[in-house]
Amino acid sequence: MELRGRTVLITGSAKGLGKMTAITLAKQGCQVAVNYVKSEKEAAELVHHLKDLGVRSIAVQGDVAKRQDITRMVEQTASELGPIDILVNNAGPFFRERRFFADYGVDEIEYLMRGNLLGVMELDHLVLPMMREKRWGRIIHFGFGKAAEARGWTHRAVYAAAKVGLVSFTKTLAEEEASHGITVNMICPGDIRGKHKEQTMQEARLEVDGETPVGRPGTGEDVARVIEFLCLPASDFITGNIMDISGGLDPIQPLPVLNQRK
Repeated sequence: MELRGRTVLITGSAKGLGKMTAITLAKQGCQVAVNYVKSEKEAAELVHHLKDLGVRSIAVQGDVAKRQDITRMVEQTASELGPIDILVNNAGPFFRERRFFADYGVDEIEYLMRGNLLGVMELDHLVLPMMREKRWGRIIHFGFGKAAEARGWTHRAVYAAAKVGLVSFTKTLAEEEASHGITVNMICPGDIRGKHKEQTMQEARLEVDGETPVGRPGTGEDVARVIEFLCLPASDFITGNIMDISGGLDPIQPLPVLNQRK
């Protein structure tokens, strides 16, 4: 358990990729703050499971798009588990419905930008003093496949703009905080949906995915094991990286006709 006693806050971790990350880091000895917005039951169940693994864990309610919630999440985690050593910014609002930018409401634009960029920056800003004091820290951001290329993504204009902005922020923060023993990296999961978010790699190898070049679906374990690696003490030389975990899938598919709407 190379991370025994480290305190980690994982946003959006009651279910899905965040849940798999929470379990993986708990097995490394981390104390885990499980964040949720509405999934109180699932968060409580996960906390119970993590405690069975022999680590301390709490459930922390809060929306990463709301500044007051962000502040409370950090304060509660630090108060009950200790200063935050690892921050995994997994949560980020995403609208599955395909819409052109002109069809978004102003409030929707603001919510997506706050949840995927500004809220992440504010969370980072709150935990940096704790990490600097210890001269050790790990910050993980989430993007999307090919985010580092800053390509256009029809129907995802706001989400893509926020995440591409986060790419630049990731690289900048990594440079600024390296001398303080803090690494900052971004992982970019492929199109991992539904049950696959909480599956293991072995389970996925029993399935066939014709869209993904490697031939199988991506899973929560695929993502969690990369995060685990980046958080290890020996990964201190890896910072400022944008890593695709996509099985070779390009998520940005050009549309046959862009000027038609449903």
